[in-house]
Amino acid sequence: QVQVVESGGGSVQAGGSLRLSCTASGYDYCTATMSWYRQAPGKERVFLAIIDYYGSRVYADSVKGRFTISRDNDKNTAYLQLNNLNSEETAVYYCKSENPISQYGITCPRGDYWGQGTQVTVSS
Repeated sequence: QVQVVESGGGSVQAGGSLRLSCTASGYDYCTATMSWYRQAPGKERVFLAIIDYYGSRVYADSVKGRFTISRDNDKNTAYLQLNNLNSEETAVYYCKSENPISQYGITCPRGDYWGQGTQVTVSS
């Protein structure tokens, strides 16, 4: 069973930084594409960044140049470095794992898996 767990959220002042982590377990001998989203109170969940097994990255325009997504394939862990945060970015940040691949020719668990989210609060 795949489980996704985020960590690293907290409270920072505007202009500050945080590093979020996301670990996906249950992917034995498989590596998933990992992505980050956020959801502010009363708003829809929005895409922030994605990184695949090969390290290819895509960012939302709103975070380009400030957020950096990275990963450690051996640990099936993705990171999101948040820099120069502003108060409008207060939200719950979620991680999603999807589209796993295997270098060993085995069948990987299918489907999208979400974590429970980690709260980021930015004070002005």
